[in-house]
Amino acid sequence: MSNLEKRIEAIEARNKKVELDKAWETSFARRILIVTLTYLVMVVFMKAAEIDRPFINALIPAAGFGLSTLTISYVKDWWISKK
Repeated sequence: MSNLEKRIEAIEARNKKVELDKAWETSFARRILIVTLTYLVMVVFMKAAEIDRPFINALIPAAGFGLSTLTISYVKDWWISKK
């Protein structure tokens, strides 16, 4: 195999990895995972800080993150259109 063919294969492999990374970054599964982890971390924090109703109050930051992931793409598209 020539050096050029090896370089092309390396570029194609890198492109595939970049595409998969991009797909993960924008995936619904990633958003759900982060919202869930945010909720769990906040429950632990609120219980340790002895805050009333940690299971209910932890919904606020988790929901805030979830909403921000839904709206950020619109803001990004608007920002790109202005550039």
